[in-house]
Amino acid sequence: MERDRYVDFLRALAICMVVLGHWLITALVREPGGGIVAPELLAEIRWTQWLTLGFQIMPLFFLAGGHAAGGSWVRTRAAGGTAAPWVARRALRLLLPAAAYCGLVLLAVAICSVAGVDRHTLELAGWAMAMQFWFLPVYLLLSALTPVLHAAHRRWGSWVPAVLGAVAVTASVSASTRPVDYVLVWCVAYQLGFCWRDGQLTRRRAAAMAAGGAAAFTALITLGPYPVSLIRVTGEAVSNTDPPSPAMLAWVVAQAGGCLLAAPAVRRALEGARVGRAVGFLGGASMTLYLWHMLPVLLAAVFYLVGLAPGAAFGTAAWWALRVPWLLVLAVFLAGVLAALRPLERVLARLFGAVAPPAVARHDRPALLWTGLALSTAALAYWSVHGLAPGGGFAALPALAFALGATLLALPHRAAPRTPAEGEPVTPAEEAA
Repeated sequence: MERDRYVDFLRALAICMVVLGHWLITALVREPGGGIVAPELLAEIRWTQWLTLGFQIMPLFFLAGGHAAGGSWVRTRAAGGTAAPWVARRALRLLLPAAAYCGLVLLAVAICSVAGVDRHTLELAGWAMAMQFWFLPVYLLLSALTPVLHAAHRRWGSWVPAVLGAVAVTASVSASTRPVDYVLVWCVAYQLGFCWRDGQLTRRRAAAMAAGGAAAFTALITLGPYPVSLIRVTGEAVSNTDPPSPAMLAWVVAQAGGCLLAAPAVRRALEGARVGRAVGFLGGASMTLYLWHMLPVLLAAVFYLVGLAPGAAFGTAAWWALRVPWLLVLAVFLAGVLAALRPLERVLARLFGAVAPPAVARHDRPALLWTGLALSTAALAYWSVHGLAPGGGFAALPALAFALGATLLALPHRAAPRTPAEGEPVTPAEEAA
């Protein structure tokens, strides 16, 4: 089955918009004494919260992820594969680059801590390097649940995301159950990906989703208690992302509907060879981009510390004009980071080929698999809240939990394919990236 280039485009677009959004709202201002501060743009300049409507397109990543995972799981089942090795392969695709990233950042944290770097500065840097981690535990959990979620989809179809959405709205009323919205709201987008792949989201349904979701979002931010910002803003009592609110759920539905309506036109635009190569490159580098995109900000901070960066009063017209060279400089830095990481990516690719279980196999250590996945997910969730340098120091417990979890997932596995019936051909399952 030929890959859907539009699905790859959506995932690449989501990652690129996350990178640009984080860079745009990151503000560094040099103090008269020589230090730097990072005022929160969304809190200080309130109108900028409207910009998050354009940059918050992570729903499309979960939508495309559901589409790709559904296809991969269907092909694996058709070839006789089982859930555990399939889950292990998809988890390792995320965890191996995440492990390399965390290992290098934590090594830097330990060195800086021993060297006596200011604890507040180290904590801020550790938070900046982990601010994107919220996505990983949620996506890992949804990937692990894909066999169950897809079984529900095969039986009940589009009723599944509808019921999940209703449960998410109900859970948002009670503070004690709000944490489940982290999974429920993004699971709606993931399940819609299943429906999209199977042709259940017709153009009429997509139009209804886009219009209904947009109307609900507008009502919730104007008549309801929810802010317009789709990124958490310090000082606001209610957030649309921490945990995902009914307003975010409405945005998920609206954005998914709009993306499906735009699919025919965008697919035509993607037919060119150059566009295809660009999408392929961004798709292949998406995990690296997502993990490492805040490192250029820390590199740029050095120019502010030594007084080489051009200065302008925060929020002024001159400051906004400097956002353009700011983004260009960060893009150049990130290109250098990507080039420097190519040898590491090749090593990780070889490691994945060596430790990932075959696509069609019987997993011989399922208990270790689920234990490793739980430990890794818990460590990533901790870092997403507290940063990689909580309190300005090295936190050993989450580092050990993550290292143990990743090791359990990477233990070598024996291939034990099913025995086919007499005369039955066996086709290896294709693995969607």
